[in-house]
Amino acid sequence: MAVPFFFLYLLLLLLSVLSSPFSSAAPSDTLSEGPSLSIENTNDVLISQGGIFSAGFFPVGDNAYCFTIWFTEPFCDNNCSVIWMANRDQPVNGKKSKLSLLHSGDLLLIDAGRSIVWATNTAPSQFSIKLHLHDNGNLFLYEKEGGRVLWQSFDHPTDTLLPQQPLTKDRQLVSSRSRSNYSSGFYKLYFDSDNVLRLRYDSPETSSIYWPNTWLLTWDGRRSTFNSSRIAFFDSLGNFTSSDDFTFTSPDYGMRVQRILKIDCDGNLRLYSRENVRNKWIVSWQAMSQPCRIHGICGPNSMCNYVPSSGRRCSCLPGYKAKDYSDWSLGCEPELNRSCSGDEISYLKLSNVEFFGYEYGFFPNYTTQMCEDLC
Repeated sequence: MAVPFFFLYLLLLLLSVLSSPFSSAAPSDTLSEGPSLSIENTNDVLISQGGIFSAGFFPVGDNAYCFTIWFTEPFCDNNCSVIWMANRDQPVNGKKSKLSLLHSGDLLLIDAGRSIVWATNTAPSQFSIKLHLHDNGNLFLYEKEGGRVLWQSFDHPTDTLLPQQPLTKDRQLVSSRSRSNYSSGFYKLYFDSDNVLRLRYDSPETSSIYWPNTWLLTWDGRRSTFNSSRIAFFDSLGNFTSSDDFTFTSPDYGMRVQRILKIDCDGNLRLYSRENVRNKWIVSWQAMSQPCRIHGICGPNSMCNYVPSSGRRCSCLPGYKAKDYSDWSLGCEPELNRSCSGDEISYLKLSNVEFFGYEYGFFPNYTTQMCEDLC
């Protein structure tokens, strides 16, 4: 009996959908060897089994994309909650770029010019390899036979930790440059050589630690230097533990909500909890209660004031102007050209001001005249 043409067409269409590793009808959480994720195909996205996380190409600028993991949110567009980026400092072109899993087991991000922008540098394996996005937000390469993990995103954080994701002595969190610029910024969370977890401001001009308070002795800050394991993590209930004895518990401890620990572009380390009703991230803990104590937050030659109603406010010292009002971390520059004549230099006394984070020297018990003579 002849098969009706319409039935045959439907059968072929169904088979093509089922054979496609990425279709809008049935998104996959796994990429096998050979296929690629194409930047031009919007369906080329990995979605974890429970639909919690997505991984794919994320726009970070004009015709600029990064391979990214984010919380799966409907219609989030460019405002998705990003938790990891492979190539934050080298975005790829919006045409012909792709993520490929080679038969050798290496995962490559290739730009339009066929150049390798990012790679896992995985050692060759005799078994078949798969890339999998887990419901805990971890993206990992594993051997199909035995399940041995060869590489995982949890070992290479950007600015965010997820529950049970460890921060170790060989890793650090690095802030973004700004809310809209995802490239590496100036703030870092890391374990120092004395085994203490610290926040550091690290710009091209200066570098300084601002948390915990540097004028406190380690034990006065309730930290220990004796445990050299250097590991920190938090759990899904909201409890944070570090090997230097620093701990904290979220005020909403015990609630089954989504949580992230993030070093923000303003240099503050914050624990966020997802409010399911309004679908918003709420700050449940932060390292710095006084934002003006964060080094470099307003840049050189500037002042930081805290206004309870509006938060931190940056302004320039008298005689200076902001280099870029959209990015205060660049600081301020003289409004007029500097004079090389000492006779044309005047001094201004600023009361109740601390030159924090940019000291060229600290001289106690100096008079105004002594400071002028020194300058």
